[in-house]
Amino acid sequence: MQRKAYVPGTVALLAALLAACTSGSDEGGRTDNSNPGQPGTATAVAEPGKYRTLPQPCGVVGHDTLDALLPGIRQITDEEQRQKAYQGEAELTYNTDRKVGCRWKVESAAATDHLSVDFERVVSYDSAVSDDTQAEQLFARLETAADLPAPRTSATADFDTASPSGTPSKTAPSTAPSVSSSGAPSGSASGSASPSPSASATTDLQPRTLDDVGDEAFLDDQLGGPGSTAKQRTVTVAFRTSNVIVTIRYEEQPTTVTAVPDSKEMQDRARKLAAQLDDSLSG
Repeated sequence: MQRKAYVPGTVALLAALLAACTSGSDEGGRTDNSNPGQPGTATAVAEPGKYRTLPQPCGVVGHDTLDALLPGIRQITDEEQRQKAYQGEAELTYNTDRKVGCRWKVESAAATDHLSVDFERVVSYDSAVSDDTQAEQLFARLETAADLPAPRTSATADFDTASPSGTPSKTAPSTAPSVSSSGAPSGSASGSASPSPSASATTDLQPRTLDDVGDEAFLDDQLGGPGSTAKQRTVTVAFRTSNVIVTIRYEEQPTTVTAVPDSKEMQDRARKLAAQLDDSLSG
């Protein structure tokens, strides 16, 4: 049988063509950056916020805390009505994953007290902006809107607790008697001027930023009701923890026209509640 002739050149040509195709494919892979396996092609996505849900707002404030903030609850003799007062009223919202709130209103012989607690979970829809950063920007706008006065360090600085706006004043504080939620007077009712409080004490009561709750926080204190109308004080504490913003609004209007709600007492109560809510979120 006659064997076919072996042609070395043909084999060499085929090998060269195969090597060229393989080399072209590799070079194309290196120049084409669309390969998802190549480093640097993935788009950086900002970190999501710590919180994905919100608490049940009417259940986060305990009975003991409500007793302190709303003393009139303990004066309700009907058990069913008292339990209803403790429960509060949920704020109407259409997205409980993003915003929830609760309201309480209780009347007593000395005053009518209001309390509201609002939670907002901030979500960024920009992949380059984290939820925390978005919440930080929103909180900054809230603080700007509150128009807090600049911190005062002068030894003569004084806080005018009778100012309708609740802002610092260089005038002496009002000597009108103030009333706590229990109805006990906490100020001087005599006609003579009482000694001015120290600068440090009065400055501590002015609207200001806080550094002991959340990632950032501020407190606002407003006194309304000009003329002979009973003074209504509103203390607001707002704080941010990661991507959740919490706002506490505490109001008191005495039944006595000459009474002025006690600023320190209301601020202390609102700040204590803020600390409790911050702990419940962090827990």
